[in-house]
Amino acid sequence: MLTEYKNEPVTDFSDPKNVEAFQKAFETVKANYLGRTYPLIIGGKEVTTENSFDTVNPSRPKEVLASFQDAGVKEADLAIEAATEAFKTWQHIPAAERSRYLIKAAYEMRRRKHEFSAVMVLEAGKNWVEADADTAEAIDFLEYYAREILRIADSTDTLYPSPLGEQLDYEYIPLGVGAVIPPWNFPNAILSGMTSASLVAGNTVVLKPAEQTPLIGWLVAELFYQQGIPAGVLNFITGADGAIAGGRMVEHPKTRFIAFTGSRAVGTQIYEKASKVQEGQIWLKRMILEMGGKDAVLVDETADLDSAAAGIVASAFGFQGQKCSAGSRAIIVQDVYEELAEKVVERTKNIKVGAPDEGQHIYLGPVVDPEAYEKIRSYIQIGMGESKLLYGGNIIETDGDGYFLEPTIFGDVSDDARIAQEEIFGPVLAMLPAKDFDDALRIANGTEYGLTGAIFSNDRDRLERARREFLLAISISTVNVLAHWWVYILSVASI
Repeated sequence: MLTEYKNEPVTDFSDPKNVEAFQKAFETVKANYLGRTYPLIIGGKEVTTENSFDTVNPSRPKEVLASFQDAGVKEADLAIEAATEAFKTWQHIPAAERSRYLIKAAYEMRRRKHEFSAVMVLEAGKNWVEADADTAEAIDFLEYYAREILRIADSTDTLYPSPLGEQLDYEYIPLGVGAVIPPWNFPNAILSGMTSASLVAGNTVVLKPAEQTPLIGWLVAELFYQQGIPAGVLNFITGADGAIAGGRMVEHPKTRFIAFTGSRAVGTQIYEKASKVQEGQIWLKRMILEMGGKDAVLVDETADLDSAAAGIVASAFGFQGQKCSAGSRAIIVQDVYEELAEKVVERTKNIKVGAPDEGQHIYLGPVVDPEAYEKIRSYIQIGMGESKLLYGGNIIETDGDGYFLEPTIFGDVSDDARIAQEEIFGPVLAMLPAKDFDDALRIANGTEYGLTGAIFSNDRDRLERARREFLLAISISTVNVLAHWWVYILSVASI
């Protein structure tokens, strides 16, 4: 009997013992995981390729952390075939047994919590708090899905009455082989969530972590291998160019569903590719696609401006603004615009930029890779031509030549400006004045993106109105990897 679900608590880094434990985790990671070459795992066997690629520390790009196999179409095909074969038996494993793999993996991740977080500090440039929260969320996913599959299994064990004497039963059944393609910005939480939901529902998986963060992906896959999950149920492949192996995973006729989180550009490509029926394909593929955002924080004249300023800065610059849920637009009613903009700038001035592995005092680390670095810099230049620079805009010079950018704030931004309309995915905040609350809602809804949003107001009617009118495209937070299936069984006695 599983205990009641509880969220994994985040670490209190005001406690010196926790700080010491986290620092020791870096030593463990460096001793046990860095400097190695990791294989693919296909059908339970280690596979190597002719070429490999490196994962590096974005704070010091010359610092190679580990090497991984550069898989292509051949390896993707092998992995999908292995997953297809394993599905024949895995789909019939009882839900309770599948659930135990997740529970055991969660226990082990919790025991080694700081190791997983330290890897993300080194590989993704997350600060200590962000990395710790990422690992806590990964544990939450493992624990939640382990319980949820038991609830689903129990809820469908029902026969429905029929006046004709048939036996009617409503069941959930596994789909088949899933292509799991997680992002680099939540390389533990989202990867663990999409993978564990797929597995516990009775599907088999080909997992391809993002090319920027394969090491944390390996550690998660290894958890399941250590628990003895059957060969071929979880296959692990990596590639220097995600479009090659990942593209084949999407197109393969035996892929049943795709779980993806990443950019809108890649997500729409997946949507297009997966919608085409390939030769030998006998179903329409399902897709779970969570893509980008241009999220807004609305502030009206009744709001507590200190709370609003704290929320805007945290949302815009947490993990360098590299979240699809980052509040990259602050839409502020004109009456309090100047005062709030000043408070936001003053708070931003206190942000400490640097390599996160140097200590918990670092808030803003590097962006993930040179492509992101150049893209964000280009948008800063665009912003300087469109709007008023309130703070930042500078490159941070470091000895290690890391991908560091200063937090940047633009003011008096027009609602049709590019920095107000396009996803930048970096530490860049656009502050937009609005005439009144009606105008603020209009601006908030005036982009092609929708994912998350926030509002600061002490007016209850406005809060309720925002619930109705602040239009957000719903983010996929759980993976739908079970088919709904009506089973009709004629009773022999009724014939």
